[in-house]
Amino acid sequence: MRQSPLFSGIIYLFLGILFTYFAIQDIQESGWGIFVYLLVILATFDFGSGLKILIFYFANKNKKNK
Repeated sequence: MRQSPLFSGIIYLFLGILFTYFAIQDIQESGWGIFVYLLVILATFDFGSGLKILIFYFANKNKKNK
């Protein structure tokens, strides 16, 4: 069963928010470490992927309606 791009985009954005939250919590507890940098990189990739998928979804949906 294939997932819709809308669902995948929302999941990626949620993961980006989750990784950002964990990074902020870790910075408050122990400062900047290698694990925080890894979380920030993962959050960046997830936000980028989620936005790219959602833009593709809405652009494709608009093309179908015209």
